[in-house]
Order: sequence, then C-alpha cells, then structure tokens
Amino acid sequence: MTTTPTRHTGLSLAAGVLTGILALYIALVALGNITDFGTNQQFVRHVLAMDTTFKDDDLMWRAITSTALQDTAYVLIIAWETVAALVLIWGAWLWARRDHDRARRFSTYGLLMLLLLFGAGFIAIGGEWFAMWQSKTWNGLDAATRVFLLSGVALIVNQLPAGRRDAS
Repeated sequence: MTTTPTRHTGLSLAAGVLTGILALYIALVALGNITDFGTNQQFVRHVLAMDTTFKDDDLMWRAITSTALQDTAYVLIIAWETVAALVLIWGAWLWARRDHDRARRFSTYGLLMLLLLFGAGFIAIGGEWFAMWQSKTWNGLDAATRVFLLSGVALIVNQLPAGRRDAS
C-alpha cells in the first residue's frame, strides 16, 4: 500500500494565501505609517478637523481640531494596524504549517481587526461621522472599501467548512 504525502487542498491554500496577502498589506501600511509618520498624520488631521468638507453647521460640531487628539487617534490606528499585521502573519504561518484550527482562529481575529478598522473606523466613522465623503482632497473611502471587501472575502474563505482532505 502506498501513501501520498499530505498536501494543502485548494480551500486551505486559498485561506492561507488570502491571509498572507492581507498580512503583507497591513504590515506594509503599518511600516509606512511608522517610517513616514507625517504623510498619513496629515490625512488623519484633515479628516478629523473636517476642514475640507462642506462646512455644514449641523455637522461641524463633530470636528476634532485638537492636534493632540488627532495625533492620539493616529497613533492608535498605527498600533491597531501593527497588532493586526502580527496576528495575520501568525495566521498565515499556521496555514503554512497546516495547523488548520489555530490558523483559522488567528486569521479570523486578524481579519476581524481589519474589518473593524476599515469598516467601522474608516468607512463609518471617518466617512460618515467626519463626513470624509465630502472631501475631494482627503477622501480615503475607495481604498478603505477595497480593503474591507478583500478582508471580508478572506474571512468567508477562512470560515468555509473544511473537507476531509483539509483536516490533515
């Protein structure tokens, strides 16, 4: 009787690759924000200050003009991105090691972190609460939507039930 070596099936391979792509992406985003702090710092400051929106009096009370609070928000975003990157890197590593249960769990944590950051943070809070959609200059909704959707697809693939060959 011959045995074939255990290989990744398509589903676990897809989950690992998608997790790895998002791990790479958010790691590069975090690294860029750390090494080039000022570029996205200005983005966060302008969005929170709402200084390029329509200046509607019914909305402008939401603006945060304190640079200390703006910079605190930015540092918290970078910290969240960094932790998400580490969790996703660990998840991708576990997929590569064929530790499917832990890979699925850690990938899920990291992907949910991205969904929270890009969905709740950038799309809902930045886009709607701070009216980022009104700005022609400081509008990150398209980029946030792309990452949110890719993270959602990766989460769905990670949550699909494993077949019998995937369990090995």
